[in-house]
Amino acid sequence: MEQVQQSNVTSQEAVHQRPNYAAIFWALLILTILEIIVANLPASKPLAVAGLVFLAIVKASLVALFYMHLKFEKFVIYLIVIFPLFLAVVLTLMILADQAPKLPA
Repeated sequence: MEQVQQSNVTSQEAVHQRPNYAAIFWALLILTILEIIVANLPASKPLAVAGLVFLAIVKASLVALFYMHLKFEKFVIYLIVIFPLFLAVVLTLMILADQAPKLPA
């Protein structure tokens, strides 16, 4: 019985290795520096906003995957996380559509 528990623990440890938190920290720091650079570029505003949103999504993904340990979860947890994000995008688009300038009839 003890051998079965040991082999089960060993297989779980093999699946869930400890992430390299220092590497993730440095990646987040570099992405933050890139955000500051992109925000101060003399580029068009929509292009800068798109770049900042992309960098923010990458940073949020790193935090969720490694610090919140979602990388080691089953697929169902991804659905639980992705559905509210999808809902937030839909609701934001609905608000933006409502606030858009009205065309003359």
